[in-house]
Amino acid sequence: MSLATRLKAPEILVAPGVYDGLTAAIAAEAGFEALYLSGAAVAYTRLGRPDIGLTSVTEMTDTMALIRDRVDLPVIVDADTGFGNALNAQRTMRFYERAGASALQVEDQTFPKRCGHLSDKSLIPMGEMVGKIAAMADARASAETLIIARTDAIAVEGFTAALERAHAYVEAGADVLFIEAPRSGDELREVPKHFAGRVPLLANMVEGGATPLQGASDLEEIGYSIVIFPGGIVRALAKTAGDYYASLKAHGSNRPFSDRMFDFNGLNDRIGTRDMLALGQSYEDKK
Repeated sequence: MSLATRLKAPEILVAPGVYDGLTAAIAAEAGFEALYLSGAAVAYTRLGRPDIGLTSVTEMTDTMALIRDRVDLPVIVDADTGFGNALNAQRTMRFYERAGASALQVEDQTFPKRCGHLSDKSLIPMGEMVGKIAAMADARASAETLIIARTDAIAVEGFTAALERAHAYVEAGADVLFIEAPRSGDELREVPKHFAGRVPLLANMVEGGATPLQGASDLEEIGYSIVIFPGGIVRALAKTAGDYYASLKAHGSNRPFSDRMFDFNGLNDRIGTRDMLALGQSYEDKK
């Protein structure tokens, strides 16, 4: 089922953050219907750096292609600002679409951008963002490839200005609307009062971020269609990695940590090594 078709259902879509083929495969096995390729998660893991616009379009495209090679689920991809002006945004659309993206999330920050839950963000003019959305719509090969318009205006210009920008982005042709970093439950509930029924709404849950954490069912009840948990997997794995390395340094062995990790065979079972080897052998045995 395409992402566009799935969003017509009344149930909220939960898209966990992933950053490579392994996390994508594990999330798919857990039963999720779609995934979110987080630019922040790629910066954290591939670069070991913060989400401040350091990740390139080619790094994200390469990551998207590797995930598409591993899973068939719809993938929403973080396109940051489109990596430049409207022409750059068109190129980003073509890159991501060829790599297998189902939707591109583009935001109205200046470039280089920073994480939506960091302070001191700055925005491009509303008209420039409207042009980017139109340019991306013109560049996409399929109308099934969705454009998710994100505004970071709450932290920069205030909530009312964010609503104004969001209205303009919907008019420009955005398929999904993402108003980043509401600062309270009241602001979260206010957004659907203006847009629910007009365009699918996306909510972003960041542990320790500006928006109070909500469950998927609560967000569905107030009018959201998608909820992403973009960086949760990295925060979970980073904490586990810290504990693992500390244990290995202290003990000189993995034995004390063994109940918190796969062994060699356990990981190979999880990633389907036996089945892949059997498939390869089946081709070698053909006469």
